[in-house]
Amino acid sequence: MEFETEACAVLTALKAKGRMAATVESCTGGLVAAALTAIPGSSDVVDRGFVTYSNAAKSELVGVPPELIKAHGAVSPEVAAAMAAGGLARSRADIVVSITGIAGPGGSESKPEGLVCFHAVSRDGASEARRIEYGAIGRHEVRAASVREALSLIIQINKCS
Repeated sequence: MEFETEACAVLTALKAKGRMAATVESCTGGLVAAALTAIPGSSDVVDRGFVTYSNAAKSELVGVPPELIKAHGAVSPEVAAAMAAGGLARSRADIVVSITGIAGPGGSESKPEGLVCFHAVSRDGASEARRIEYGAIGRHEVRAASVREALSLIIQINKCS
């Protein structure tokens, strides 16, 4: 598996603190949850994953206000934060990571191909946001880099809370 080392590190770190995680994914389409659940024993620390690919799913599944999406766009730090907060409110997880981006092809001048916004939160109040422009490196590569970044964020928030 492509993310086995990183996913094992996340599971070990969460298990050591007795915590559970959830994901709220758009451009990665559930790849973070898939990476974690590919590891035997992951059910001890993975609560659930939300795939919120459409704007309607972001609103219906995790409560992102449609007005927020309209004001900032689905790929924005504001929407990533709302996705993470909604995932925390709608799960039993202690830590939630969200991902929304433009894997490509496509994009615009203000939101280019390869732009991805991340947000991780914990019930303890720890929070970390990242906005990364990977560039037009290809859809597969943007998604893979995003999975690695999300797994890294879970470990960071786990240490901080």
